Amino acid sequence: MSEPSPSFVSLVSQAGERAAATPVSSLFLERWSSRALTGEPIPDKVLFALFEAARYAPSSYNSQPWRFVFARRGDEDFDRLYACLSDFNRVWAQNASALVLVASKAAFVPEGQSEQLLSGSASFDTGAAWASLALQASLLGWSTRAMGGFDRDRARAATGAPESLKLEAVIAIGKRGDPSLLPEGRRPNEKPNGRKRIEEIVFAGSFPADC
Repeated sequence: MSEPSPSFVSLVSQAGERAAATPVSSLFLERWSSRALTGEPIPDKVLFALFEAARYAPSSYNSQPWRFVFARRGDEDFDRLYACLSDFNRVWAQNASALVLVASKAAFVPEGQSEQLLSGSASFDTGAAWASLALQASLLGWSTRAMGGFDRDRARAATGAPESLKLEAVIAIGKRGDPSLLPEGRRPNEKPNGRKRIEEIVFAGSFPADC
């Protein structure tokens, strides 16, 4: 079966309060990082679909520097990883169905070679894998929230991560819940946030001094 023509892909300019200057797939406007999560169990077929999507992200030299450790809610591994989070992030992560520690590995041996290289884009490439994971989750009706606020030394000890890995973020995965699940002061922000204007992030030919 041939691939569908791009002309048949549904493009939108508006989804809720979000608006695109140029029409894009609704996936990009409808995905957002929820804080209020229900805590219901996540099936294997869902969880590993997210990792499968991440596995096919692009990377320099096809080095695939991303590494993931996951823990399900209710397991001791979950409690250990949860304890590594900042107090601020624990508020919503406690109701996650799963937590995922994301790491990157800069060292790799290019295919057909024997000498090890250090990738200068390992974190960049791992970010592409995280984006793929997040978008696949949204397609399946689940929410993800990446958190940089965690104790990396504690997380390294809790997961046995070798020093060769750079610990990038912890992702909370779950079904989106009602804002009432959050402390009252956090509820007003439980909605899709805005974005900078395209003119503030995209430039022709060169960067302005104040970008």
